[in-house]
Amino acid sequence: MKIGIVGGTGREGKGIAVRWARAGHDVVIGSRDGERAAAAAVELSALAGRTVGGASNEDAVRAAEVVLLAVPYTAHGDTLRGLAGALAGKALIDITVPLAPPKVRVVHLPPGRAAALEAQALVGPSVRVTAGLHHVGSSELADPEHAFDSDVLVCGDDADAKAQTIRLIGDLGLRALDAGPLANAVALEALTPVLLHINKTYGAAASGIRVTGLPPG
Repeated sequence: MKIGIVGGTGREGKGIAVRWARAGHDVVIGSRDGERAAAAAVELSALAGRTVGGASNEDAVRAAEVVLLAVPYTAHGDTLRGLAGALAGKALIDITVPLAPPKVRVVHLPPGRAAALEAQALVGPSVRVTAGLHHVGSSELADPEHAFDSDVLVCGDDADAKAQTIRLIGDLGLRALDAGPLANAVALEALTPVLLHINKTYGAAASGIRVTGLPPG
């Protein structure tokens, strides 16, 4: 697929770009600074063994079928307002967690209850928003050789977009599970500060979640 990653020069975005490129997708990383994205794309292409493009966020979105949003919550609203027109009619995977530094290990519900719900309100009904990848450490994503032993929960209101997101997350080397409608993103996003607390308390690098009791297959 043609995938654009908004905020693709961050650790999460870079790691995801390499893994998707290795899986055979056409990936363009975006940044507010297109030249910065182009420079980072050269590095990522070498890691992926396949060309990764670099462009401004808007150009990355316009060229994509699916867009992944990987920006800090502080930039979430402004970024989406600026890209709403380019996102029209596309699928958007929002991995944002509304952390409130310095208390990143305390649950913070934003005004719209969840970043993903705020995203849907900002970009309008023509954009099929899904939410996922909240519980995977950036250090693990940044290492293209890392083998995951955790699951990813995915929420969304559009069944086709959610199924597509689950498949794409599978291409990252992770098991993704349908976790219900987009409203459930409140629970998904709120779990991240809990995991950050567990990391600090028990000295873990990147704790995750694993769903048990599922039938095989």
